[in-house]
Amino acid sequence: LQEVLKRFTYDTICKVSLGIDPNCLDLSVPIPTLIAAFESAAAISAMRATNPIYAIWKLKRALNLGSEKQLKQSINILHEVVESIITAKQESLNNSIEVENHDLLSRFLSAGYDGELARDMVISFIMAGRDTTAAAMTWLFWLLSTDHTARESIRSELASEAGSGSGPGSLGYEVLKKNMNYLHACLCEAMRLYPPVAWDSKHALNNDTLPDGTKVRKGDRVTYFPYGMGRMEAIWGEDRFRFKPDRWFEKGSNNTRKLKMVNPYEYPIFQAGPRVCLGKEMAFIQMKYVMASIVNRFDFEPVSSEPPKFVPLLTAHMAGGLRVKVKEILKK
Repeated sequence: LQEVLKRFTYDTICKVSLGIDPNCLDLSVPIPTLIAAFESAAAISAMRATNPIYAIWKLKRALNLGSEKQLKQSINILHEVVESIITAKQESLNNSIEVENHDLLSRFLSAGYDGELARDMVISFIMAGRDTTAAAMTWLFWLLSTDHTARESIRSELASEAGSGSGPGSLGYEVLKKNMNYLHACLCEAMRLYPPVAWDSKHALNNDTLPDGTKVRKGDRVTYFPYGMGRMEAIWGEDRFRFKPDRWFEKGSNNTRKLKMVNPYEYPIFQAGPRVCLGKEMAFIQMKYVMASIVNRFDFEPVSSEPPKFVPLLTAHMAGGLRVKVKEILKK
């Protein structure tokens, strides 16, 4: 299931950001060269950060040996493929008198952004939009396979939307954004326990002081750990290891339930402040639509009874994927 979701999110982000459809959901099509290079570069880059002695990978890079040689090769492939996409898009724009610039790349090129800047933007789009949402949905599907109460609550929410004339077959933008609160809470809870980005770092441009008085010098790297923060008793309570979507609600007026506003600095899944993820709303809309569409039609039973393993590379994933038996729900 993880592999299917990664193929889907790659197709989606390519349509939105590049205006092309690589058709990866056709499982007979081999994995694109671009994705193979992405995954290789991401894995090696992540391993750099876990190396206790930085001089080792820096020496390998200087001598062009081992993993650093492979990283260089992967990046070269990545740049070549992305640059060819940009060139083709630019030619298409130049040769078309009228073109609908709905994809992000067309808009950037039309605005005058090109060269390395356009290339790096494309790479950022794909990296940010592919693995993160696929990882979040994979873990939620597994959690729902072990928590049938939560799964049925999502279906009840979908049924109520169907009763209001907005069934799962016609989940529009406004319904997905403003309604489907229980599904939204399930996604938040899954990402609390299994964040798509388990750790992240920022480098200081200038000397600074953190709120607790810690001195940060220019060039220092400050790392935070969403995986650990999501499991802190001080933030989430004694049941912090439990999948509990209800923790995302509070009582509103007339005893109604409404989604709780959580401090993004305590829950930095989409970062916070000036660096908050620009694709946050798009990610939630996409994940809610996919989850709603699938949960309403299918049950998943994991093939293995063993809990899956969380692998925290640049983007976290489930070791070995999520092998499941799929059962279609028979509607009365």
